[in-house]
Amino acid sequence: MPIDPAPVAELLRGRRLLVCVAGGIAAYKVADLVSQLAQAGVDVRVAMTSSARRFVGPPTFHGLSGHPVATDLFAPEGQPEPHVELGDWAELILVAPATANLVGRLAAGESADLVSATVLAARCPVVIAPAMNDAMWAKPVVQENVARLRELQFAIVDPESGRLASGHSGAGRLASAEAIFAALEGAWRTTHDLAGRRVVVSAGGTREPIDPVRFISNYSSGKMGFAVAAAAADRGADVALVSSAQHTSHVGVRAVSVETAEEMLATLRVEVTGADLLVMAAAVADYRPARTATGKIKREGQAKLVLELEQNPDLVAELSREPGSEATFKVGFAAEDRDLEERAVEKIARKGLDAIVANDISRKDIAFGSDYNAGVLLFRGGERHEFERMTKRELADRLLDLVKDRLR
Repeated sequence: MPIDPAPVAELLRGRRLLVCVAGGIAAYKVADLVSQLAQAGVDVRVAMTSSARRFVGPPTFHGLSGHPVATDLFAPEGQPEPHVELGDWAELILVAPATANLVGRLAAGESADLVSATVLAARCPVVIAPAMNDAMWAKPVVQENVARLRELQFAIVDPESGRLASGHSGAGRLASAEAIFAALEGAWRTTHDLAGRRVVVSAGGTREPIDPVRFISNYSSGKMGFAVAAAAADRGADVALVSSAQHTSHVGVRAVSVETAEEMLATLRVEVTGADLLVMAAAVADYRPARTATGKIKREGQAKLVLELEQNPDLVAELSREPGSEATFKVGFAAEDRDLEERAVEKIARKGLDAIVANDISRKDIAFGSDYNAGVLLFRGGERHEFERMTKRELADRLLDLVKDRLR
């Protein structure tokens, strides 16, 4: 029975779903499933094992999905590796049919083929729909492998009972389209808790020009802001990243490049309109040159160079004064070398923030440029959460966990 396109369109329309097909007779059913999902507006791509191609040809899935089908673990020279590219691209993965062979490889963490390597490299939820002979499904080793996959947080859609291609009857038939869709919906809702939310993140240090070749900046790498943007996108949010620093692209993040504090403020004023969450992780320069030389300043004849500086605007405070800004939950970052919490509390009030993360920049194990961070999250009203040293991506997810239910 075809899937009702209405709920599919509502929940997954435009989302990136990778369907991984293994070598089982039930592969023909997956072709119909791909067709229904694509018609419902889901952005579907397909990856196949070599044995899967013995049952359904790649041109079939190409025609149904509208995308070329990935079949090779290795990329042509100079091209990105398919398993990494697909693992980064996908917001949700369906493995169907998952044969006993593939279930065992996934449970063991092997990556000898495109499908297993892609699942291992994926950063998104994975739904696995096994299908095989009833005797194979009943074997203890197969059940142990399935149990292991459940422990690893894979969502399993148990096969159905009925007549099998082998002529036997029993459990092993690929689950119905309705059951598979329900599993996809559940996996999406569980992990994409920011779906439908608009998130704006600032990152990196601004650059305030002295002349055409020199600028004032700071040591900020932007890694914390990049981690927050990627984490929010992986959880389904529509993310805008406003930054002056170079960063690794993320398929779910729309990056806007700026240089100066004034440029960042102007861009944020546009981006934050209608946003649910603003995370100000940028290290904005407090001062800028009062005048910028139109030509390169020469050292000849100048024993000293005196720069007159003037204050930059306080970006968060300015944004907090914008009409309607109270609808956006605003989180700031405070990089301090002493009196962390006292200064952070003061900034919450002065800048109009809802919460702030205070970091001790005197610590060398979490300093600017590090892949790690630590600190304390303080909410307006006094609630406090301490973050021990962890990766910036882990901290980003912890931060979003604590903030998501407070969004207006």
